[in-house]
Amino acid sequence: MTTDSVECQMLQREMKQQVENMGNFQETLGINELKEKNGTIWKALLAEFLGNFLLNFFGCASVISFSDQPHSLILIALTFGLTIFIVVQALGHVSGAHINPAVTAGMLATANIPIIKGVLYIIVQCLGALAGSAVLKSLTPESLHGGGLGNTQIKEILSPVQGFGMEFFLGFVLVLTVCGVCDQNRPEAKPAGPLAIGLSVALGHLAAIDYTGSSMNPARSFGSAVIANNWTNHWIYWVGPILGGVAAALLYKKRLPSAQFRTTEDHRKIHDCGYRRKRGKTHFSQKKKIHKYFTSWFQNFL
Repeated sequence: MTTDSVECQMLQREMKQQVENMGNFQETLGINELKEKNGTIWKALLAEFLGNFLLNFFGCASVISFSDQPHSLILIALTFGLTIFIVVQALGHVSGAHINPAVTAGMLATANIPIIKGVLYIIVQCLGALAGSAVLKSLTPESLHGGGLGNTQIKEILSPVQGFGMEFFLGFVLVLTVCGVCDQNRPEAKPAGPLAIGLSVALGHLAAIDYTGSSMNPARSFGSAVIANNWTNHWIYWVGPILGGVAAALLYKKRLPSAQFRTTEDHRKIHDCGYRRKRGKTHFSQKKKIHKYFTSWFQNFL
């Protein structure tokens, strides 16, 4: 083989490797999904927009009181939790129903969603939340706008660091719940998934409304902040839930995943395979004994 042919083969292998790397890179970014003709990505983005629209519209509406007395924490918590439950149940099959940049960030950190798709999700989530708060403002008497229309703020006696810590754990418990019910090796958990996620949101509101307003969702706080034009300590509602969500997603993937799920059919195949292998060994052993017996007999005969 000549030197030129060897160099040509090496060049071909390098080009093939580059093409494979480019394909993997495009898959990681999610470029291939943008090229799909069935429009799946655009349906998913619409679902994320609609989900956040409904969350900010109904959730923040529960905060507005037409009397001098504020609404109870239970009413607000149930409204946010039920809204998430309904949205996940209705739209989960379209986009996965992240409805929250903290959830999307957790999925990005664990490579469960392409990068471009994740970024687009976060953008439309914020736009949906903004649209929901804007429509809510247009349907609410102007005299009630001073209450902030659901804008989240930490209590005056809390420091920004304390507010960040609370939002961190709110994002953590939400994404941990999402990871648990969406685990592919736990199919029994999927029917109860929307309810479990909704309850985790209700839990966060029952526990932390008096602390930070219990955002749990950067897009939800973003929409309210734009409409109320109040950005005080707004960074807390982005950094806290997102870091908490990423921490929960990584912890679940690295240390808490369930064992590989096997159906009854899988166990039957494993049993059959083991039986055939054992039977094959037994058959081979019998042939070996027979061969040894006739060899010994033939040698004695001679």
